[in-house]
Amino acid sequence: MKADATAVDLFCGVGGLTHGLETAGIPVAVGVDRDDECEHAYEANNEARFEQADVADLDAEQVSEWLDDGTVSVLAGCAPCQPFSNLNNAEDSSERDDWGLVRDFGNLVEEVEPGIVVMENVSELRNKPVYSDFVNTLWRAGYDVSFSVVECPDYGIPQDRKRIVVLASKYGPIELKGPTHSPSNYPTVRDAIGNGVVPEIDAGGVDENDPLHRSRTLEEQNIERIRQSKPGGTWRDWDPEIRLDCHTKESGQSFGSVYGRMQWDTTAPTITTQYYNYGSGRFGHPEQDRAISLREGAILQTFPPDYEFVEDEEDIHYQTVGRFVGNAVPVRLAEVVGETIVEHVENYNVAA
Repeated sequence: MKADATAVDLFCGVGGLTHGLETAGIPVAVGVDRDDECEHAYEANNEARFEQADVADLDAEQVSEWLDDGTVSVLAGCAPCQPFSNLNNAEDSSERDDWGLVRDFGNLVEEVEPGIVVMENVSELRNKPVYSDFVNTLWRAGYDVSFSVVECPDYGIPQDRKRIVVLASKYGPIELKGPTHSPSNYPTVRDAIGNGVVPEIDAGGVDENDPLHRSRTLEEQNIERIRQSKPGGTWRDWDPEIRLDCHTKESGQSFGSVYGRMQWDTTAPTITTQYYNYGSGRFGHPEQDRAISLREGAILQTFPPDYEFVEDEEDIHYQTVGRFVGNAVPVRLAEVVGETIVEHVENYNVAA
């Protein structure tokens, strides 16, 4: 059943957040992103309309019109996380334009005054001044605010991914629903992409029934490296002659996950925008001598197995689809957010 609500998804990408909200019963009117390459995937898989725009340039009156269709208005968004990620700790990102996007989001909240606000981002954001500024903006605007640091496996997402979810409401206290899983029943790589969910392919191979289930070609030396790699192991399992030069240096001793294989019966590592590259992390398939495919990465992000990312097979580019998938809000996490909003609206009889 659909809630009597309307949402707008800022920084929507290919629709991970939108898809989860819609699955939970929250209709989404419009998704906004400045990357026009996201439009096909967003509209092909969701009922919402894609609007190419920079959030910094959005007119509050226009956003208010998009939200007018429901009793409850929901303004949601995940600003690009690269400036806040611990993957960028060595980078001075204080001058990056991306930092201002969270402030732009806060400015829209002040002007539009939606009933409910959702923000999802990397957990490191809460240590930055821009996060405190955003939360203070919500408090000044009269919202009840909560934040949750989420371990994604706690909600049935088969990857080690830590996120922060901020929820704010004009109707009363709101807090993300409690975990649905515990370490004893976390979903695993096997649950997600094993047991025949996707067919076997070789490095460089493509599934004839799903062109997105394709894996990058590996050079012969990398084929030998992955053959000698044990699930969950490190480069120390290799013969010395195929180790990389960096492994002989002290600075390279700790990078054990690079060129590693996933393990079947644990959760996957965080799916990054480079997950299709065998050498970018522990992205080797647990059993087959290849990196995980574009489709397998999307499934580990809890996109449905038939989610359409490009219009034509010739449009499939590893870097583009990797960016789509790695930057997305896991669909299941977005669904949990939507379920929380539906229960919140019912508890406070907002639509009564």
